[in-house]
Amino acid sequence: MRFDARLFNPSPRALALLKGALLVVCLLPLVRLGWGAWHDSLGANPIEFITRSLGTWTLNFLLVTLTVTPLRKVTGWTWLTRLRRMLGLFAFFYVVLHLSSYLWLDQFFDWTAITKDILKRPFITAGMSAFLLLLPLAATSNKAMIRRLGGRRWQALHRSIYVIGIIAVTHYWWLVKKDVALPGVYAAILGLLLLLRLIWRYEERQKQRAGGYQASRPGRVIPIALKR
Repeated sequence: MRFDARLFNPSPRALALLKGALLVVCLLPLVRLGWGAWHDSLGANPIEFITRSLGTWTLNFLLVTLTVTPLRKVTGWTWLTRLRRMLGLFAFFYVVLHLSSYLWLDQFFDWTAITKDILKRPFITAGMSAFLLLLPLAATSNKAMIRRLGGRRWQALHRSIYVIGIIAVTHYWWLVKKDVALPGVYAAILGLLLLLRLIWRYEERQKQRAGGYQASRPGRVIPIALKR
């Protein structure tokens, strides 16, 4: 089933207002943490609460970003892609805060202890790997870098978001160890999003193969691309 894209096609002004509203919404988790810290309502271990909350919101924004393309395909709302960059950058914003809270509040920049943590604790190894893979995506998220890299190379680079998503969910799964119900939900959502992409990619290739050849006469087919 496909929705009629004309039912909601915001004007440039409406889209700008929508982006402004989305910006405010994306900052609410941070405001909540600041409010909780100010009123001392973050529980018995506020440092752990802050670090884990920032990590959870990183994963939330990562999955929401990956949801944009399926939602666009289902609804036909092409304007959704105009919001994807902001959502992706907020995923990076929250992962920077997540990492900073670990380095500063948890480890107090004790680089020896941090190095040991990375080498000995698999979930931290996974988290650091996901962060390092996100760096080039954030650095190349602007139009200037798209032009500089070229569309194909830029797309190839940004497909690493799928690997990052898998590593991020694994990081969360290994962190909680026993109660994996919530990480399991994230894994299921990510699996669905990746499965949809695989299905659409397969269908696209099938269409290309079916449309790439046409009969010149009975019993013979030639590639359309070779015709002038």
